[in-house]
Amino acid sequence: MKNYNLSSLLGASRTALLFCLLLSLHFAGTQLMAQTKLELRQAPGDTTQLKLPAHFSAIVVADLKAKARHLAITEQGLMYVKLAKPIDGKGILVLKIGKDGAARKIGGFANYGGTGIYLKNGYLYASSNSEVFRYKLNNQNEVINPDQPEKIITGLLKGRQHETKSIVLDNDGNIYVNIGSPLNSCQENDRQRGSMGIPGCPLLDSAGGIWQFKADKLDQSYGQGVRYATGLRNVVGLDWNQQNNTLFVMQHGRDQLHDIFPQYYDENVSSLLPAECMYMVHKGDDAGFPFIYYDQFKKAKMLAPEYGGDGKKEIHDKYIDPVVAFPGHMAPNGLLFYTGSMFPDRYKNGAFVAFHGSWNRSPKPQAGYMVAFVPFKNGRPSGDWEVFADNFSELAGGELMSPRQAKYRPCGLALGPDGALYVTDDAKGRIFKIVYSK
Repeated sequence: MKNYNLSSLLGASRTALLFCLLLSLHFAGTQLMAQTKLELRQAPGDTTQLKLPAHFSAIVVADLKAKARHLAITEQGLMYVKLAKPIDGKGILVLKIGKDGAARKIGGFANYGGTGIYLKNGYLYASSNSEVFRYKLNNQNEVINPDQPEKIITGLLKGRQHETKSIVLDNDGNIYVNIGSPLNSCQENDRQRGSMGIPGCPLLDSAGGIWQFKADKLDQSYGQGVRYATGLRNVVGLDWNQQNNTLFVMQHGRDQLHDIFPQYYDENVSSLLPAECMYMVHKGDDAGFPFIYYDQFKKAKMLAPEYGGDGKKEIHDKYIDPVVAFPGHMAPNGLLFYTGSMFPDRYKNGAFVAFHGSWNRSPKPQAGYMVAFVPFKNGRPSGDWEVFADNFSELAGGELMSPRQAKYRPCGLALGPDGALYVTDDAKGRIFKIVYSK
């Protein structure tokens, strides 16, 4: 049997080269209120063309002309928006939101992009693709020294796939970081037809899961952290459920079942499988990647073809089950439990999920490009998921066959101080505000 280590694993991958250990990131911030070129738009009513339930409407907060990923909003209406990549040296943009929802004051700082951003206990937490920082806030929740953050986590692994580090904090002083798999399914040769899985998948020692660190300790890395949960290919959307004090995550399912193993999967089946799964995660849980995937039609965990599966072999133990299974290849990028008071009672403590849309659905039309809602009761799903906000792609007739056809792609979700729901778009940088009124 071959003796695989991390370097040999990554060397075997044709699409996950340059997977780095202990990346040293030179951090240099800019002044908080430095001007950034953004296009803003104010709308008195619903001019967004979104499809929403009765009594809901939406306005456009801003058109950033930059890929807006996750965001965080303060009680004072200050919005911190994380960009996929820095623009003019600024990876976090600062907007002041007025009562009408329009962006007012603008600033920016941080020379890194990515997804992770979170407000908690007087700090703004933000992640690059290999490190996590925190910024002290004043009593107005403004960053005090944007060019002097504290580095609390460093040396996290990244590859050319699934490199962003989404984050969330619990109520006990811990921060949770997604470290996505740099490979699609842990093959000896990534995404190559017929290539089998590496025994034991050694990359799970440092990727493909959620790691827990202390939220107030400097310069932590793997040695000071805990592999909280494993077997998660890539989690972009995650949130902490306050009802049952538990972490929930949205996993991106694996790609290319037909392309890699056409003897077991035809194109139609491959375009629908596997499910995009919501998991309720506890310490020590294993969701099964890359050894299994979840079939939402059979409602079963299936043995992955790289590890001896054939589309028929089920696994009935060892790995946790999802609490919700969405259709495949819709790319869930945002998860938010609604704790506001603006929306009707049925939305209270329920989960909103932003679907960014994937690429691996050929020959079927694209899917996603919407925000879904899952009702919850006592910290668990209590009914079927439903489409809440749709038509982000603004397709004018015909079928959406490529992500490039989508005008907007939902990514981040945040709760405003008034209870409104904010949605970012990482195609063009539009930010939507969804409100309820009778």
